[in-house]
Amino acid sequence: MWTKTLLVMGLITLLAAQANAQSIRLGPQLGFYKARDADNGSFMGGVTCRLKLTPVLGAEASINYRQEKYANDAVTVRSWPVLVTGLIYPLPVVYGAMGAGWYNSTFDYNQSKYPLLMLKDETTQKFGWHFGAGVELPVGPKTKLTGDIRYVFLDYDFKAIPGSGDLKSDFFIITVGFLFGL
Repeated sequence: MWTKTLLVMGLITLLAAQANAQSIRLGPQLGFYKARDADNGSFMGGVTCRLKLTPVLGAEASINYRQEKYANDAVTVRSWPVLVTGLIYPLPVVYGAMGAGWYNSTFDYNQSKYPLLMLKDETTQKFGWHFGAGVELPVGPKTKLTGDIRYVFLDYDFKAIPGSGDLKSDFFIITVGFLFGL
């Protein structure tokens, strides 16, 4: 009985918080990122959802797809990061961001580079964290243009590829997106 009462009270509180929120927005996000020791920078895409709780505080959830190569194409890492970010708005159009992410990553090893190693492809889950800053500009009554830069701390464990012991996978990302009011 108490469990049901607590669940109902929690649901009512959550709905009231959303009703009092200034805005909830959803939209596409594109970005460019370069991991510290990746062979090249790459583009990524995904979707993001923002909830502005007060004029000063907000929250964001996003999911993206990204791909990068390391050790002269010896390994390709494909990941689907799910990020949760807290936002603080010191000015109405400027925000600071800090959060964490769950990186579901697939490591595809190029067997032609090191055929004697017989490395098997693998999928792993890794947690990382990030911080950054950006702008959120109104472009219509229910539409905003966003742009930010974030630095992500993520430590992949690469298999024993010759010369990969010191590879760093931390990266910066520059994103732009549109948020449409619901």
